[in-house]
Parts: sequence; C-alpha cells; structure tokens
Amino acid sequence: MKIAIPTADGRLAAHFGHCDRFAVVEIDSASKAILGTVYLTPPPHEPGVLPRWLHEQGANVIIAGGMGQRAQMLFAQQGIEVLVGAPAAAPEAIVSAYLEGALETGGNLCDH
Repeated sequence: MKIAIPTADGRLAAHFGHCDRFAVVEIDSASKAILGTVYLTPPPHEPGVLPRWLHEQGANVIIAGGMGQRAQMLFAQQGIEVLVGAPAAAPEAIVSAYLEGALETGGNLCDH
C-alpha cells in the first residue's frame, strides 16, 4: 500500500496543489510498518493531472490538509481514498498516526 502526502518544507502542505513534492510512503498493511518513503516532484498542477499521476505512482490513499471537491472526485475515480484536514506534520508521523487509527483530521482547508 502507498500513501501520498503533499509536502512543502518537509511537512504536509495545506493544499495539495501548492506542494513542492509528494512524499509517497510505502507501508505493509499487515504489520502496519513503514517500508520506505520517496519524495517525488509532481508535474505542473492542472485539473486532473495529479490524481492520474499519483495513481501511476501506485498511491492508494492521499492525505492532505485541503482539497477541492472536484479534485476529491477525480482521486476517487482513480481509486484513491482521500483524507483531508490533516495537520501540517512530517509525512512519517502522519502515516504512523493513520496506521494506528489515531490520525486526527479537521475540516477541509480548501473551499473550492
């Protein structure tokens, strides 16, 4: 399983379309262990590009601070689960909390 997290300065970016890189964290679902993290520079942000690109990278889940409704729909069409309202923390800390069932998400930080 792979979890994608938009980052800026090594922490979750408030809006996925404004990140400089994506952390793609590979996990072992059975043991709930992080197997590794790669940081990838995304293609230019245009509607529909990032969901398709992250699907090509093998992402199953995206955890973001904020994301518009259309983007959430496009991710769902690619079979990628969307979680929004995550805190601006390090990707591994976010994934660890997600795996433990302790990830606290608030409101969607994006209103478009």
